[in-house]
Amino acid sequence: MQNFKSGNTINQGTYKVFTPNPIYKDWQINDMQVISLLSKADRELGRLDMFSEYVNIDLFISMHIIKEATQSSKIEGTQTNMEEAFMKKEEIKAEKRDDWQEVQNYIQAMNEAVALLHKLPFSGRLIKLTHKILLQGVRGTHKLPGEYRTSQNWIGGASIADAVFIPPPYTAIDELMSDVEKFANSLDNNLPDLLKIAIIHYQFETIHPFLDGNGRVGRLMITLYLVNKGILKQPILYISDFFEKHRTLYYDNLMRVRTHNDLAQWLKFFLTGIIETTKNGVKTFNGIFSLQKELDIKLKTLKSREGNARRLIEYLYKKPLINASVTEEVTQLSGASVYKLLRDLEQLEILIESTGAKRGKIYIFKDYLDLFNS
Repeated sequence: MQNFKSGNTINQGTYKVFTPNPIYKDWQINDMQVISLLSKADRELGRLDMFSEYVNIDLFISMHIIKEATQSSKIEGTQTNMEEAFMKKEEIKAEKRDDWQEVQNYIQAMNEAVALLHKLPFSGRLIKLTHKILLQGVRGTHKLPGEYRTSQNWIGGASIADAVFIPPPYTAIDELMSDVEKFANSLDNNLPDLLKIAIIHYQFETIHPFLDGNGRVGRLMITLYLVNKGILKQPILYISDFFEKHRTLYYDNLMRVRTHNDLAQWLKFFLTGIIETTKNGVKTFNGIFSLQKELDIKLKTLKSREGNARRLIEYLYKKPLINASVTEEVTQLSGASVYKLLRDLEQLEILIESTGAKRGKIYIFKDYLDLFNS
């Protein structure tokens, strides 16, 4: 890593592009701080993945995916919070519906891409399919969804003349992305997978192969890679939360690789993010266990309505917002009994009514939602 050279700046006439060097090669990591952080990150990821073995993880996966979706989209300027992500489109203010749709696309892209990993390797084809879902029906829909760009793009600045960074020309994309795919799937490279995906993420963001959505795709790839390699059994990592909280450092460390060949600093930042995110994930699961114990005590006070209340709570673990009509579907209760159950759960402070309206009330499983918002 001491002799690492990130790439070359090439004059294109009126502007200069940066073309990264291939990453499919032999790597030697001799930075002890990187190695130490790698050890900690592996250990923390193992603790997080342990929850996939011992809890009904399917109840909680949707929350992790939505957390990742809202935070990754927020980095790009999208303003949709977790609570809004669970709402129906007609419940969202008209001026926020584009943002809401981008988050919904991210959720769909993650779910479909994870399912596709059973059929496809971590590949350019998978990345293109994921990108196509991300951009369907939103602001970037005219920017070649599912296809690599066929023109020059840039990052920052009102025009290419004052851009912060200009990626390689489109003619280099196929070769560079083929190199990324070989590196991701090579069996003759002993580089640890966490370091590989850190390098892959840097390289992908440097190539910037799409006209739009590169940041979201690049961050989504991190979770997909970890699931593909069996490091995580389920997509329960939301590292975009760390990147969003440290947005300036995130961009600065990526840029520093290109300008100073400082890959070690990027790896340290990335591994620190994995460690912090996985610790928060473990804390969230422990919080869920504590909440379940509290709920168990509270629900027993409902006596004959306890069974229906538990059915409703199980639904709320997947979608922590509910109204009367959904409650009726979940519990199969009649109208009067539905309102009685919701009132009981509100009195027990399990549900919080959020609208303040007399009709069309929406109830939030707030203590649970707060575990992911903290």
